[in-house]
Amino acid sequence: MKKQKTRDHIIEAADQLFYQQGYEHTSFAHIADDVKISRGNFYYHFKTKDEILDAVISARLDKTRKMLSQWEQGGTSPQDRIKCFIRILITNRDKILNYGCPVGTLTTELAKLNHASRAEANALFTLFRCWLQEQFIQIGCQEDDADERAMHLLARSQGVATLASAFHDAKFIDQEVTQMCEWVDGYAPV
Repeated sequence: MKKQKTRDHIIEAADQLFYQQGYEHTSFAHIADDVKISRGNFYYHFKTKDEILDAVISARLDKTRKMLSQWEQGGTSPQDRIKCFIRILITNRDKILNYGCPVGTLTTELAKLNHASRAEANALFTLFRCWLQEQFIQIGCQEDDADERAMHLLARSQGVATLASAFHDAKFIDQEVTQMCEWVDGYAPV
C-alpha cells in the first residue's frame, strides 16, 4: 500500500508542477523535491518523465470521468448538467487566473513539442466533447448539431480561460459564465 501511496503522491505532485511550470520546465528533481523522496526512490516508481506524463494524463482522465458521472447523477436536466461544465470556470477561477486551463495548457504545450503523448492528452478534450454532445442530444439536437454546439462550448470555455489568465480578470470569467448559462437555457427540451 505504501508503494502505491508514494506513486500516487508523485503523480499528484507532477500534475501540479506540469500545470504550474509546464511539462518541459519540470524536472525529475522538481518532482522528487516536491514529494520529498530521494531520486533513487523516485526512479523505483518512474524511469522516465514520459512515464510520469502518461500517469498524469491517466489520472486526469479518471478524475474527469468521475466528475462527469457526478454531474450525470446530480443534474436534473441536460441544461443543468451542461451548466456544471460551464461553472467549472468559476470553481477553478483562481487557478485559471494564475495558470490558465489545466487541459488547455497541457495539450497546447505537448502540441508545440510535437510530443508523443499529445493524442492521449487530447483525449481529455474528447471526453468533454462527447459528454457535451450527449447532453445536447438529450435536449433534442441532432447528432451533427449537438457536436457543433459541444465544440462551440469547448472553444468558448477555452477562450474564456485563456483571456482571463492573460488579463488576470476574474470578473470576465463571471460575466462569460453567466452568458454561457443563458445560452444553454435557450435550449428547451424537445
